[in-house]
Amino acid sequence: MGILNCTPDSFYEGSRMQTEYEIEARAEQIISEGGSIIDVGAYSTGPGATEVSQDEEMRRLRMALTAIRRGHSKATLSVDTFRAEVAQMAVEEFGVEMINDVTEGADDGMFATVGRLKAGYVLMSVQPDMDSMVEHFRKEVDELRALGVERIILDPGFGFGKTPVVEGNYQVLNGMQRLREEFPELPVLAGVSRKRMVRLLLDCSPNDATALQGTMLLNLLALERGADILRVHDVKEATDTIKVYEALNS
Repeated sequence: MGILNCTPDSFYEGSRMQTEYEIEARAEQIISEGGSIIDVGAYSTGPGATEVSQDEEMRRLRMALTAIRRGHSKATLSVDTFRAEVAQMAVEEFGVEMINDVTEGADDGMFATVGRLKAGYVLMSVQPDMDSMVEHFRKEVDELRALGVERIILDPGFGFGKTPVVEGNYQVLNGMQRLREEFPELPVLAGVSRKRMVRLLLDCSPNDATALQGTMLLNLLALERGADILRVHDVKEATDTIKVYEALNS
């Protein structure tokens, strides 16, 4: 899953795409470097990001999704949003296949909206540890299925609600195989790309090569612990990591 942000303030400068040309070029890069899913975000949830109105989020997404569909009409698209009305617009107007919600369904209407639209849904945990994560996932998966959501992807939510920031995230990563044991039928997504769990440990900025190197290692560890999808800024490097992992396990 390649990240495409149509935002001016995402934490990693290399992911900020502002014009239709930049968006089209980024979509082409994701596909050409081996990405299977383009994850489009119009509202940064990183530390210090500016709050964005629903109208502005929709405006940004319409511009970005139009540009992407123009060049890649059959690409599998995900929209990173926590607003049910934004999710509805993306699915109905652009045929977006899945909604990537970083709030674990905080919008009361999100689960029902995704079920009605028959879209896929990335259920991302904001819980602090694996025990509470599994407990909440059990209830939420049952609720989603009752509402007609058939395609559910579990995301441990690295960087969201885990404390302490470094130790808490690494504890979750170390025990991530439990999601495979508890929910064997559901795919698992890992999103660690250039996040603070990497940067604080290695004392680097999001733009440093060190952040990429740390991300590549964590992606490999996530695959070993059951991840099916890697959400990344650096698609080629993630694709190469997957090749190494698959060779090792062949």
